[in-house]
Amino acid sequence: MLRSLSLRDFVIVDRLDLEFDAGFTVLTGETGAGKSILIDALSLALGERGESGLVRLGCEKAEISAEFSVTDLPQLHAWLKDHELAGDDGICLMRRIVYADGRSRAFINGFNATMQQLREAGDFMVDIYSQHAHHSLLKTASQRALLDDFGGVSALAAQVVIAHKCWRELHEKRSEMERNAAAYAEELTELRDQVRELAQLNPSAEEWETLQQEHSRLAHAASLLAGGEECRELLAENEASVLRQLHVAQHKLQELSEYDPAMQEALDSLDAAAIQIEEADRFLKKYLSRAELDPERLNEVESRIQAVHAAARKHRVRPEELPELLVKWQERMTELDGVGDNGALAREESAAHEQYMKLATELSAGRQKAVARLGKLVSAEMQRLALSGGSFAVALEPLPEGGAHGLEQVEFLVAGHAGVPPRALAKVASGGELSRISLAIRVITAQQGATPTMIFDEVDVGIGGGVAEVVGQLLKSLGASRQVLVITHLPQVAAQGVRHLRVSKSAAHGSTLSRIEPLDPIERIEEVARMLGGMEITETTRRHAAEMLGV
Repeated sequence: MLRSLSLRDFVIVDRLDLEFDAGFTVLTGETGAGKSILIDALSLALGERGESGLVRLGCEKAEISAEFSVTDLPQLHAWLKDHELAGDDGICLMRRIVYADGRSRAFINGFNATMQQLREAGDFMVDIYSQHAHHSLLKTASQRALLDDFGGVSALAAQVVIAHKCWRELHEKRSEMERNAAAYAEELTELRDQVRELAQLNPSAEEWETLQQEHSRLAHAASLLAGGEECRELLAENEASVLRQLHVAQHKLQELSEYDPAMQEALDSLDAAAIQIEEADRFLKKYLSRAELDPERLNEVESRIQAVHAAARKHRVRPEELPELLVKWQERMTELDGVGDNGALAREESAAHEQYMKLATELSAGRQKAVARLGKLVSAEMQRLALSGGSFAVALEPLPEGGAHGLEQVEFLVAGHAGVPPRALAKVASGGELSRISLAIRVITAQQGATPTMIFDEVDVGIGGGVAEVVGQLLKSLGASRQVLVITHLPQVAAQGVRHLRVSKSAAHGSTLSRIEPLDPIERIEEVARMLGGMEITETTRRHAAEMLGV
């Protein structure tokens, strides 16, 4: 459950630290006081989109921290561990910072988190219902999800979605293979010829560069031999060679260094040069001893280069890419060989379909069990909510081939009064009726769910009188098994709360600030009296308020 909420510079709240308890808490306040700020802040901490307008005017950033007790949520513990976001045992701290320039940061238990992770973690802990949430009840997906939650088959429904996807993918793959069987056979025949031809050529990854180097050497063998001999003559093989001239200079510098030791530096440089020249001469001698004209090998290399070039031109690739092309063709051949074995794929598809049908049939059975029970419970609550004689039912319309969400279409039906057949909810219910029916469904399905905290934001709009008192009783009964926080403008609902928070707005230093504070018994009487009588509170309204509160 939600243990505490802290706000800093959020909209018109400069600083707020609230602690919460289990059970039914109501939050009230005058119109425009900022009752929804609490919901907005909590929604932000749970991953809703943020914007710079949420930062209090003149401030750098807004901060929201929500601390939850999660001792009884093993699935959340596992999720936090899987995402390396686990903190202290039994506690989950959700924190959000929104900057005035629009940037935003999120944290779970002190670790950096994404908005998606905030939302996923929040789904384990909190359900928030806004005053317009009943409109979503008109959508098939919402009706199906509520029924599955009530029947305890939501996890099974998720498995059905996965199984259906697997089966359909295999079905489409097999159908595509059947449609393209002739084209695949033609492609395979062509590939076999191409692979056979290229495999005979047998190009290797390093061969092309080696061939280029060898061809250059063989094609210029005569020039290499002649040039090498000429270089040896210049370096060391005649009287005017570089090495002989260098020896003369070395001898001269040796004599001069006896007169001035500074000459030794020049002598050392010539000694090093002489060593380099001698090494170059030795290399040339060794190279020339092995070099020879080999026209036969040159012809072989040129022939190989031409063959590789021809294959590369034919297949429109660079010569060095031929080995990769051969591997690609061989892999495609293996793939197409498998296409021919359509029986194996058909068996896979059949097994996937059997698995889908097994899960979907189990899901249908779970839904069938839930339908009558949900209809009975909601119909009973409708009588209490001034829908006397009305009834609620759930239709399961079979889908001949099944679908991603099972073997039937889920539709909520309602009869506004006795003696008329139930019709689709969207076609029958007025706005006020839809609001009451939605509330009844939400409360009943929530009693079966595992979410520990439920927040209702003015879901009692359009309701009054005795119905409002029943709504309060419904919410109070829900608060007996979990934490329920309700924002309301109805005194009948507020009077049912176990705890009462009041939102007020004041002006200070040229700015408007909002405050949220818990009320003691005397203050509760004043607040409920205000809700009953407006701006002027009389002793009569105070007595009425005290009577409603049972004090």
